[in-house]
Amino acid sequence: MKDSFHYPMLSSMQHSHYTPAKYTLSPYTPTHYAQRHYTSSQYTPRQYTPTRYTRTQCSSTRYTTSDHKPSMASVKPARTVHFPNDVVFQDHIRQGDLEQIGRFIRARKVRLDTIYLSGMAALHEAVLSGNLECVKLLVKFLLSQGASMEVMNESGEKPVDLIDPECKELVRLF
Repeated sequence: MKDSFHYPMLSSMQHSHYTPAKYTLSPYTPTHYAQRHYTSSQYTPRQYTPTRYTRTQCSSTRYTTSDHKPSMASVKPARTVHFPNDVVFQDHIRQGDLEQIGRFIRARKVRLDTIYLSGMAALHEAVLSGNLECVKLLVKFLLSQGASMEVMNESGEKPVDLIDPECKELVRLF
């Protein structure tokens, strides 16, 4: 609510020719404002009009507020990076994501005897991560395929050589 200020009225102001009593509203209404020509449109008063204009597919004259954030579904990333299956599989082994490891093995998207850029095979990576369940899964699959668990990495180390001596369960497994 605005404050109202009262000023003392001068006698010269009381008889001014600009008083409301002398002013009358005109009954004239332009035809383009007449009710029969009026269409409902989105009108925003000037003080509320956003400063940024955004084109949309629906209409060429639509404004959006400057803090409008489009939904994630409508935003398409500028670039998408696709990694080879070997790199993704190696990452799943390092994280110990058994479900994804199983999917890769069942779908035969990777070979377990592949030596990665790190110089190690999947079993070496699993042993270094210390994830017992991941190592068990890989050993079980390798043995079922008739593969050797004595695969050497580029440095000539076997998975057994990379086991932490304090991890008794991994030592017993090999």
